[in-house]
Amino acid sequence: MMTKEKLDRINYLANKSKTKTLTSKEKEEQQLLRKEYLQNIRQSFTNQLTTMTVLDPEGNDVTPEKVKKLRKNNKKL
Repeated sequence: MMTKEKLDRINYLANKSKTKTLTSKEKEEQQLLRKEYLQNIRQSFTNQLTTMTVLDPEGNDVTPEKVKKLRKNNKKL
């Protein structure tokens, strides 16, 4: 999970880049923060998928096999 400070920094750098030119150090920091942000989003989405169960109208488990495999792989980690 990203801290509020990091999210604020991402937003600050994004707004600054719209009005001014970022320094090379700021551009590098922005890239690292964006990468970390995307990793968090992807991990969160994967967690949501692995906890999901799909049921048909009769109540049968019809969760896709790909999701079941993800669930098994995450339990091993």
